[in-house]
Amino acid sequence: MTKISAAAVKALREKTQLPMMKCKWALEQTGGDEKAAIELLRKEGAKFTEQRGQRETSSGRIAVYADLEKGVGAMVELQCETDPVAKNEGFRQLADMLAQQLATGPGASTPEELLSQPAPGADGETLQDKFNDLVNQIREVFRLPRILRIDAPCGGYAHFTGTLGALVQVEGGTPEAARDVAMHVAAMNPECLVPEQASKEKVAEIEEKYGAINEMALKNALKKYYAEVVLLHQPLVKDPSKTVGQFAEEHGMKVLGYVRWELGGEENRCSL
Repeated sequence: MTKISAAAVKALREKTQLPMMKCKWALEQTGGDEKAAIELLRKEGAKFTEQRGQRETSSGRIAVYADLEKGVGAMVELQCETDPVAKNEGFRQLADMLAQQLATGPGASTPEELLSQPAPGADGETLQDKFNDLVNQIREVFRLPRILRIDAPCGGYAHFTGTLGALVQVEGGTPEAARDVAMHVAAMNPECLVPEQASKEKVAEIEEKYGAINEMALKNALKKYYAEVVLLHQPLVKDPSKTVGQFAEEHGMKVLGYVRWELGGEENRCSL
């Protein structure tokens, strides 16, 4: 068996962040070839996921990447088993890398296709490599159940906890204004974009209840209802003195649609 130096083990440890004994084992198995040892360790990470594949992944992060000028936005959901791992810096970086590559790369129709692409800023390594490396370090099952790319000018926002994310498609405006609307969507979860998309049943109920009183009562009741459920009529979270629609108009921006995700939850999507 090839004699493995302590320096070689230490160097592999620094690159992989795996235990010294694991690094020594991989080097012994590959005759001291560091590159082959890294590949072996990655395969071990993939094998670990297969063996524990039925475990629940109820924690994780939603990551968002949006570039208004380049006309693209992306959102991904990366899941793990526990909350502490979801807060791990390496896990956060992996989620951000996935969103960045999805937005700035050629695009992907499936999570598997995205994982096969290069990892941003990691020369010669794929996102799958980074994925397997982190699984090996943390020893939890990761999943990438959802990816989304919008090929149009977007604002994006992900809550600092990683549990909420939103993309807002716009025309005009600034990156900051588009992000503010995306943050509002994440926080307030509107049911629709414009009044015409609101629940016809609910509107009919309001008309029946207040229309018999007088026109002003009906107008106020509808205004209140739209302020609750219609994005452009909701008071802006950052400045409730104006509606989202007024804020957008002030910034020369038209809101065309939005997509909102909750971690492990349903998608809320609406467009004109």
